[in-house]
Amino acid sequence: MDCIATFETTHMAILFEKTCRKAGFSCRIVPVPRDISASCGLACRFSAEQEAMIRELASQNEIEVLEYHLPEQK
Repeated sequence: MDCIATFETTHMAILFEKTCRKAGFSCRIVPVPRDISASCGLACRFSAEQEAMIRELASQNEIEVLEYHLPEQK
């Protein structure tokens, strides 16, 4: 399952993706899904299994994430 991170600015989305990839995480920029809204229209998709580590990485690098959208558990 994948998580989605949304951002206020395009710059933060690109920085997030670059930082994740540099740290060895699989992450890619995607359009914000229709059921999620964000100002810049870009989001980053990454594995839910890596969510805690990626949150920490973003925090350490002062990347401003608007929201993390986690898959719903059924």
